[in-house]
Amino acid sequence: MRRELIPWEEVNRLIDHLIVQFDHEFDAMVIITRGGIVPGGMLAEAMGITHILTAAVDFPAEVEGERSKLLAWPQFIQFPDPDKISGRRVLVVDDVWGSGRHSTAVKNRVSAAGGMPSTCVLHFNPHRNLFGNTRPDYFAASTDAFIVYPWELQRGNDRMLRDY
Repeated sequence: MRRELIPWEEVNRLIDHLIVQFDHEFDAMVIITRGGIVPGGMLAEAMGITHILTAAVDFPAEVEGERSKLLAWPQFIQFPDPDKISGRRVLVVDDVWGSGRHSTAVKNRVSAAGGMPSTCVLHFNPHRNLFGNTRPDYFAASTDAFIVYPWELQRGNDRMLRDY
């Protein structure tokens, strides 16, 4: 798979491209850890959103076969109390929509808690999307590459192993 290294200047351009797309204000933001932390913080600062929450979701790797692994049910490690999002317009932020599992799982849980969610990512990969014609509500760019952001360079485990 082709890798694309994104410099900070491009991240700033992507954030600027997202901000002009929003057709209404948001009452809250749910940032998906870990990938959404940096873009979520940048968006929250630029948009003046102060009600910022996090969601940590994992998909079990203990399932046989690559395809069945992608269809595993999400496990929420952390999620805001429903009273923090009920009745609010919530922007759900992650870095990349690859398979779409993380953003979709969080969006559905926000909706079930009474929030009105919209999904937002820097990059959308339509070639890996598991949800047919469903795509993020807001995205700055489409790609078929494995994206490496500046905050990921030479840190942590090999980023190629991450299921984005």
